[in-house]
Amino acid sequence: MLGAGLIKIRGDKCWLDLTCMDFHYETQPVPNPMAYYLHRSPWWFHRFETLSNHFIELLVPFFLFLGRRMCILHGGLQILFQVILIISGNLSFLNWLTIVPSLACFDDAALGFLFLSGPRGLKYQVLKIQKEDTQGVQPKPRYGCTVRRVVNFSLGILVAWLSVPVIINLLSSRQVMNTSFNPLRIVNTYGAFGSITKDRTEVILQGTTSPNASAPDAVWEDYEFKCKPGDPWRRPCLISPYHYRLDWLMWFAAFQTYEHNDWIIHLAGKLLAGDSETLSLLALNPFEGRAPPRWIRGEHYRYRFSLPSGQHAAQGKWWIRKRIGPYFPPLQLEDLKDYFKTREWPMPELHLDTP
Repeated sequence: MLGAGLIKIRGDKCWLDLTCMDFHYETQPVPNPMAYYLHRSPWWFHRFETLSNHFIELLVPFFLFLGRRMCILHGGLQILFQVILIISGNLSFLNWLTIVPSLACFDDAALGFLFLSGPRGLKYQVLKIQKEDTQGVQPKPRYGCTVRRVVNFSLGILVAWLSVPVIINLLSSRQVMNTSFNPLRIVNTYGAFGSITKDRTEVILQGTTSPNASAPDAVWEDYEFKCKPGDPWRRPCLISPYHYRLDWLMWFAAFQTYEHNDWIIHLAGKLLAGDSETLSLLALNPFEGRAPPRWIRGEHYRYRFSLPSGQHAAQGKWWIRKRIGPYFPPLQLEDLKDYFKTREWPMPELHLDTP
């Protein structure tokens, strides 16, 4: 959490001028329906959200060292923060996993109300053990217990030693985000949204069966992904904690070029071949029951949420999109032979899906 907070104040200046939340809900990797409405919150609410983020990530972690009550408060605030993030976006399993270490902030007394207090209940058994400990009734040490203590102590020393570069990275003005410092990846550094994209762009994959891709009468049909924005009339999805990795990668590809993401050309080749496994990753194949397209192209669009009470929303649109230009030019399967060969990719075989 501390690393995530530090990478923000060292990264995008919008975290310092408190404007990042003006853009986050609309430009996050995979927005959900709640993000559509939260994006239209008043400006002062977005400022409050950004300040709260700094408080949770930069100050609250130190509550761990300020005694039992502050430690419990830390756990409660961190879990609340993660629940809010889960509600407001599809950030896969990230927030759910972050809740897990926060559970260690609650001791037996704090969690006692969750358990039965009868003679056969777990709470009764724990209280009995604690009472025996205070009266000096100690079980005879066993060999296994001694071994476990030695292992725990050794593991603690190992983790502390491996954490040295992590701490140095946190203190560095050139902090690196999401990096491992040892081959076994036992101790790592994390951070999210060090910079915020201000405009949402999407790559829309389109196919046509026209013999000539440049013909004015060529009909281009859109492929739809399972969750990422595409059809402006489709409601944003709700998938957390599940993770559609391809949709996530398409978000990254949209603010780069296909030269930086050659895998997207690989994807186009699979679609041109009508590969069934690849098509299973999509929500809509416009050529289902027909032969695969002769051409596929990538179109670059700018997306923004429609106004909930506006004209486009009245038409059923969740998104308003405007074409920026081509992302990659029309491609045929034959055009990709050399491209696949130089990258040592197997050339996909054409699958004719005819009724």
